[in-house]
Amino acid sequence: MTARNQLDQETSPYLLQHADNPVHWWRWSDEAFNVAKEQNKPVLLSIGYAACHWCHVMAHESFEDQAIADLMNEKFVSIKVDREERPDLDHLYQAALAAMGQQGGWPLTMFLTPDREPFWGGTYFPPEERFGRPGFTQVLTQVSDIYHRQPEKVENNVTALIEALEQQTFSVRGDTGIEPAVMDRMAERIARDIDPVHGGIGSAPKFPHFSILELLWRSWLRTGDETYYHAVTFTLDGMCEGGIYDHLGGGFARYATDEEWLVPHFEKMLYDNAQAIELLTQVFLGSANVLYQQRLHETVDWVLREMTVEHGGLTAFAATLDADTEGEEGKFYIWSEAEIDSLLDDKAPVFKAAYDVTGLGNWDGVNILNRRRGVPPADAKGEKILAECRDILFRARADRVPPARDGKVLADWNGMMIAALARAGFVFERKDWLDAARSAFDFVVANVARDGEMRHSWCANAAGEGITRGHATLDDFAQMARAALILYQYQGDASLLTQAQRWVDILNQHFWDSENSGYFMVSDKAGDVFVRARHAVDQATPSGNGVMVRVLAMLFYITGDQAYMEKMEALTRTFSGEIQRNFFPLATFINSVDYIQAARQVVIMGGREAAESAGLIDAMRRHPSPNILLNVVEDRHALGGGNPAQNGVVGGKSLIDDQATAYVCEGMACQPPVNTPGDLAGILAQGLKMPSPPSADD
Repeated sequence: MTARNQLDQETSPYLLQHADNPVHWWRWSDEAFNVAKEQNKPVLLSIGYAACHWCHVMAHESFEDQAIADLMNEKFVSIKVDREERPDLDHLYQAALAAMGQQGGWPLTMFLTPDREPFWGGTYFPPEERFGRPGFTQVLTQVSDIYHRQPEKVENNVTALIEALEQQTFSVRGDTGIEPAVMDRMAERIARDIDPVHGGIGSAPKFPHFSILELLWRSWLRTGDETYYHAVTFTLDGMCEGGIYDHLGGGFARYATDEEWLVPHFEKMLYDNAQAIELLTQVFLGSANVLYQQRLHETVDWVLREMTVEHGGLTAFAATLDADTEGEEGKFYIWSEAEIDSLLDDKAPVFKAAYDVTGLGNWDGVNILNRRRGVPPADAKGEKILAECRDILFRARADRVPPARDGKVLADWNGMMIAALARAGFVFERKDWLDAARSAFDFVVANVARDGEMRHSWCANAAGEGITRGHATLDDFAQMARAALILYQYQGDASLLTQAQRWVDILNQHFWDSENSGYFMVSDKAGDVFVRARHAVDQATPSGNGVMVRVLAMLFYITGDQAYMEKMEALTRTFSGEIQRNFFPLATFINSVDYIQAARQVVIMGGREAAESAGLIDAMRRHPSPNILLNVVEDRHALGGGNPAQNGVVGGKSLIDDQATAYVCEGMACQPPVNTPGDLAGILAQGLKMPSPPSADD
């Protein structure tokens, strides 16, 4: 085959960004590695994603430079991978970089043998030496020389890295549960790391760490210790009022580059906003803080306005919005004082005071809108003026060149947003949100998981045809199964429950580690990875094994099938000992264990319409516990039609006085039935230690 850039036939926006590079890029394929073997060349693997700022920088500086491209083409077979299409590859080679003692990130630059084995790597390299980093030209020359002249050094590196990666598949086993007292000690330890000035964990850069915040919130609900309440709300206040939040269009950026949430890394990710919506919903239920309700609604509005992908009459969610516009990071979002004055006229002074706008700017001579540093108006009239100002600026901003959008539909990220929208739609009585969640679920089933074979990514090509890419990962199945079960709670469609069971069956058949227990990240059909990772560590998204603990628990509680309980207990034993080494990255796993220990299933007989009329659904809607599982059944006689729930606690339940009737069950044991909202609320409140939110003066 004539050497050329092979990326012009791809659908990934990230890969297409590099289709015109003078580098002879290959996509990840057997063919590329076969060429490397035939030509006895090392492989240069470059992994990034469309919204990545430093990926753009390295592309402009190096991959678009003819001299550097010539060097790459001469000495390497160069492969470009979208980390969002192949998270399994990204995780594997990021882990290899960490095993070298280096900080991970994107762009990831790894050097491999033709057998896919890593022997050296890094992240961003400037074209010439600077920032304390070696120049890319120097790196290319030295790596090629070492590969050909010192093969024993390459072999030693490969052996050491493979041993380190294989070691990561082992886990410290423990008991089936983690005692609440142990969780409380974890929360106490985490709370000490909360920034007392700005909120959040650590200093700059500052990430939201949603799963860790959920762990703290669960500890407050469990113990009533106000330390945890304030740690979460103080952090959320900082995020909701800081520059990391888009005050005009809604939605949170990926992280803040500073310690006070002012300067975002401007890219917006679907997974961050899904986690934000879900956490804000939960914390609102326990705090009644209208700020969280407002930010949640604005963020959902942004998702439904700017992040939807339509195909075949269904709508799902796109992956990311870029950090850069017109080659400049954040250009779409920043403002000068002169622009504000011109657009807002006599309303400008009150807006500038509230949103920290000055002539000198608050970041590199320009202004990032935020309310952390601003002076709030004194009354409701002032807030109304601010809302009018935001609308004016939002409409003016629409005339700017917008950030590029990556329109890939990723199964796991969509699963996260489906679950978040369904939960928020139920709590806030927004049928349109629930409908959007269901449409996205049906989209994934029809397009990404079509013909029963789940894939990871779907994207439309130039002709509008949908193309799937990437092996389905543990996270894809886990997040979509969880989404199905959450939708099932609020829609009662038995097909959702059946679909969740089918996906879990696939995981058990093709992902389960039969020797050590736990799920591998990729299936036994994935032939293009040299190590199958297995862990419970949260990355930017929640751990698949952590999510599966909760999925298996939900399936057991709904169906009563003991096999789910046995698998859940085995999974919990597999990773619970890891908390002795480092519990910080295990927050999703720990939260799922808390769910197991405190879960209550509310079975309502008589159907959804009757349950709504009787006020039983409303009694559930605003209950602050994250451990409630709702199961509304038309009537016990309807269960024989193949509903997988027929073998759970539903069996034997009946109506009281032919009215909708609720049963609160823990495990397979249920309390006496009730059919008034007050009685149901009273049972749910028993023994849950649900404290009232601390007052502002506390």
